[in-house]
Amino acid sequence: MSEIQSAAATVDNKRLAVASQWQLVWWAFKRHQLAMIGLVIVVVFYVIAAVPGFFAVNDPAMQNARAAYHPPQALHFVETDADGSWRIKPYIHPYQLRRDPQTLAAVYVEDPNRKVYVSLFGRGYKYSVLGLFETDIHMFASGEARQPLFLLGADRLGRCVYSRIMQGAQISLSVGLVGVFLSLTIGVVLGGISGYYGGKSDFVIQRAIEFILSLPTIPIWLALAAALPQDWPATTQYFMITLILSLTGWAQLARVVRGRFLSLRTEEFVVAARLDGASEGRIIFRHMLPSFMSHIIASITLAIPAMILAETSLSFLGLGLQPPTISWGVLLREAQNIRSIATAPWLFAPGAAVVIAVMALNFLGDGMRDAADPYNK
Repeated sequence: MSEIQSAAATVDNKRLAVASQWQLVWWAFKRHQLAMIGLVIVVVFYVIAAVPGFFAVNDPAMQNARAAYHPPQALHFVETDADGSWRIKPYIHPYQLRRDPQTLAAVYVEDPNRKVYVSLFGRGYKYSVLGLFETDIHMFASGEARQPLFLLGADRLGRCVYSRIMQGAQISLSVGLVGVFLSLTIGVVLGGISGYYGGKSDFVIQRAIEFILSLPTIPIWLALAAALPQDWPATTQYFMITLILSLTGWAQLARVVRGRFLSLRTEEFVVAARLDGASEGRIIFRHMLPSFMSHIIASITLAIPAMILAETSLSFLGLGLQPPTISWGVLLREAQNIRSIATAPWLFAPGAAVVIAVMALNFLGDGMRDAADPYNK
C-alpha cells in the first residue's frame, strides 16, 4: 500500500513540476469548498443579469391596481388526482381580492378550487436579449394570460417583486463590474507609474492616494451623489454613480500595484528584458503585470461586493439611481415605511438578493486570494 501511495505522490509531484501558474491556482482554488459554492452562485447571478427578462415572469414595469401588496403565491409541483395518482405539473392557486367587512381593508384569499398551471419555457411579455433581438420566451410563464404569477408578491403599485429583482440584478451587478473595471484601470496605471518610475511622479501620486484614503467614504459618496441633477436620464445617472464609486475606490489598489512594481523592477527577468531591448510598455504589460495578475483578480473579486453595497446604500437613501430605473437599492426603498414592515415583509426580498450576492462574491474572493498566495500550503 505504501508503494502505491509513493507512486501516486511521485505522479502528483511530476504534474505539479510542469504545471503553469494558472493551473496551480485553479487546483488550489478547487480545494476551497465555500469558494466553489460562491463561484456557482456568482455565475448564476450574472447569467440572470445578462438576460433578466428570461427569468422574470411578469413585466417588471407593469402596474396592476388590483394587485397592490399581493402576497406571494406558493408554487406546487405535484398534482394529485381524485384516484390518488400524481404527476409533476407545476401550478398555483390564484388569489381573490376581497374587503374585510369591518375595516374595509383589502384581503387576498386563496381559491383552492382553481389551478393556474405554470409552463416551463412559456411565452409572456417581450424583452430584449443583450440588445440583439427580442423574444417572449421565459423560464416560467403563467398558463393564463390574465392571471399573473406573484412568486414573491407585489409592491404598492401591483408590480411583481420577483420580476423586479431579476431586472434589478442587471443594474446592481453591472455597477460592480463597471466600477471595478474603472478602478482597476486607474489603479494599475497610476500605481504602475508610481512604482516603476519613482521620483517626483511617485511623490505626487502617493500624496494623492493618501489624500483620497483620508477622506470619509460614505459622506463623500453622499455629497457627490446629492450633487447630481434629479432630472438626468437613467443612463446618465447610471454612468455618474459608477464614476463616483470608481473615483473613490482606486487608491487602495494603486498602492498595492505600486508595491509590487517596486519589488519587481529589480528582478532578473525584468533586467533581462530591459537588456534585451524590450520597450518599457512591453516590460510592464508582458512581464511585470502577468506575474501578479492572480493577485489583481482576487482584489477585483473582493472589490465588487463593496461596489454593490455602495450603489445599494446610495439608492436606498434616495441619492443614487432613481425610479423608473430598477436596481436592488431602488427596490429596497419600497420597504422604508411601517406598512411595508407590518403587512408586506416580502418587499425585503431584494435585501436577501444583496446578502446572497455579496456573501458569494466574498467567498469567491477569499478562495481566489488564498489560491493565488504563493506562500499558501
